[in-house]
Amino acid sequence: MSSGVFPSRLKAAFFTPLLKKPTLDPSDGKSYRPISNLSVLSKLFERIVALQLIDPLNTWKLETDANTAISISRQPLDGDCMLRVISDILDALDRGYLNALTLLDLSAAFDIVDHKTLIRRLETCYGIRCSVLDWFSTYLEQRTQHVWCRGHSSNPLVVLCGSL
Repeated sequence: MSSGVFPSRLKAAFFTPLLKKPTLDPSDGKSYRPISNLSVLSKLFERIVALQLIDPLNTWKLETDANTAISISRQPLDGDCMLRVISDILDALDRGYLNALTLLDLSAAFDIVDHKTLIRRLETCYGIRCSVLDWFSTYLEQRTQHVWCRGHSSNPLVVLCGSL
């Protein structure tokens, strides 16, 4: 990380289409879930960097309640989230408030984040600069992905936003 460079060879991902349910039509592309795979070494790098960032975020109080879902240090369990929602609803009912619940699936929200915008936010909101910011830039730029299915591979495409 001190060099400010993420190795290019670790930025290639391959997608394997996996049938969502055996009862779905295998000839329909919508019947498949794309499973993204990166090298073990790439995932290890990601984990090490994430762990290095958690302490400063906590120490400098930069981690907010709004982003705790992506935090490694305080990631809630699904059951904990459900209990919190039920508790909040019951508390509001006890106080005589009208309740409404809107559910959003944000599991793929990062898939639409522009890489340049993310780098700008890391610098302006979190003060990440110099070789660390360079590392994140090289981590995100020139990433490629291809589809691997039944022993055949598509041509690699450059990823402009989102995650792999």
